[in-house]
Amino acid sequence: MKSMVWLLLAPLAFAVHAEESDAPTPCDNVETAQQNYACAAYSRTVAERELNAAFGDLLERIKEQYAGQGAKITELSSRLNAAQNLWKQVRDADCKVETFDSTPGKEYDAALNTCLAQRSDDRSEYLQSLGLQNSD
Repeated sequence: MKSMVWLLLAPLAFAVHAEESDAPTPCDNVETAQQNYACAAYSRTVAERELNAAFGDLLERIKEQYAGQGAKITELSSRLNAAQNLWKQVRDADCKVETFDSTPGKEYDAALNTCLAQRSDDRSEYLQSLGLQNSD
């Protein structure tokens, strides 16, 4: 399982490094289990911050697109919040399934953080890709 965590973490570490290439990160030169753990935790934090930003940006786009249409803004925002909450529940449950065989402790935490980061990155891309169409 350890080799699987390293394989999953490698692309994520590259993505995190590319995102914030000016400053050193815990994902630079990961060679030990402790560094792997630190990188996974950092990756999760960055991915969740980006997820929250993508969701906030989507809500702002809705306000701009439906300016002056308070009922539509409220309804769509409510639907998006409900969908986001359900998505988080599914993400968390899926990652618990994916990490079931991991050894409790830092190995499990690293695998869980890596899974959560990858899923959050995917969701951020989805939220950014939503092109809302005005049906008026």
